[in-house]
Amino acid sequence: MSAGFTGYDVGMAVTDDAILRIKEMIVSGELHPGDRLPPEKELGERLGVSRSSLREAVKALEVIRVLDVRRGDGTYVTSLEPRLLLEAMNFVVDLHTDTSVLEIFAVRRILEPAATGLAATHLTAEQLAGLETLMDAAHADDPIEALVEHDLAFHLAIVEGTGNEYLSRLVEAMQSGTHRARVWRGLTQHHAAQRTIAEHRAILDALQLRDAELASALTLAHIAGIEHWLRTASEQAAR
Repeated sequence: MSAGFTGYDVGMAVTDDAILRIKEMIVSGELHPGDRLPPEKELGERLGVSRSSLREAVKALEVIRVLDVRRGDGTYVTSLEPRLLLEAMNFVVDLHTDTSVLEIFAVRRILEPAATGLAATHLTAEQLAGLETLMDAAHADDPIEALVEHDLAFHLAIVEGTGNEYLSRLVEAMQSGTHRARVWRGLTQHHAAQRTIAEHRAILDALQLRDAELASALTLAHIAGIEHWLRTASEQAAR
């Protein structure tokens, strides 16, 4: 969901590093189920990460139920038994080492720019209005799951605008394989939501102008940016 290849950013690497360091504290027994995490400043210094990166890591770990953030009280390791905690933590490693996700994005990078260019000349006024409605409903401060659903719906609506049902079903089938990567990116990459919405707006503007070449180029940059983020994350996980 990002055009710029700088989209992976140091922030993503640092956030993932903080997540894996917290995992090490759980694996080593330094933190047990039910334990309260040290204060933010102390934990950030111990892990060597900024407060903002630590907050992103905690937010991501809260989503996969490794941490329990109790407002006004503190952050605790959940009461899940250790085996279940580690299974949840392995989600992070699995995501970054699953080559099938990269292969899906490589296919998307080939198919969707061409499909978007085709849609530019085939979308009806009603379909363009539907895309505009989708854009109006998306906000950067929406929950991550809601933003991911917007992302999925936006891309599928464009492909459906080609009038090629087989192509639409193919893209729809690929979406389930990238859902987890989209959620994780939204949780851990700084300003991912703002980038996604801005890039979708640019693509829609090009479609409304019926500019097939521009719409195709913007879609290529958009998808390639996500692929680059995921490939960089996978290489770091491998190292």
